[in-house]
Amino acid sequence: MNKQHSLALIEEMINKAKNNFSESGTLFLLWGFVILVCSVTQFIGSFFLKYENASTIWMLTWLASIFQIFYLRRQHKIKKVRTYTDDILKYMWITFIVCFVLLVFILIFQRSYVSIIPAILVVYGIPTFLSGIILKFKSLVIGGLCCWILAALCVFTGWDYQQLYIAAAGILAWIIPGFNLRKKFIKENKMVGAL
Repeated sequence: MNKQHSLALIEEMINKAKNNFSESGTLFLLWGFVILVCSVTQFIGSFFLKYENASTIWMLTWLASIFQIFYLRRQHKIKKVRTYTDDILKYMWITFIVCFVLLVFILIFQRSYVSIIPAILVVYGIPTFLSGIILKFKSLVIGGLCCWILAALCVFTGWDYQQLYIAAAGILAWIIPGFNLRKKFIKENKMVGAL
């Protein structure tokens, strides 16, 4: 091991020992608001305005995905130490994206439209709940549980109103935890800066 590698390893261990919190909540807020806007817009468009193509609003997720790619690249360049927690979270969210896309594709291909929203809510809950467990962040754990409760409620709710469950999931699973993560990030980085 050379000197730089040794110093990087020591710094990584110190950061792990300090439990330095690096999750700023930015992507949780981004996706929470995108999901909220898309689901409410689709609900209004299809239920009140009777617009057949109201679901096209979800194309907004492509813009959010592009932003996320650039944001993550920038964060990767800025971040000096990557922890095992960072790696676990990264691969967990990649798994979520793959499963989400496959599930929606399969359900659309099989024309199981009534199952799409409950399935999405079940899948949303998994990485949210696990992120909360891994980061030891109660707000995300509760958000994941809320997704699963909303998925179960879909059985008793008409499809049009299920769009509002997606909006609720955006608020409960991503926006509220995103703001809480942001507060924690700012607080802990101020403390680190003061040291």
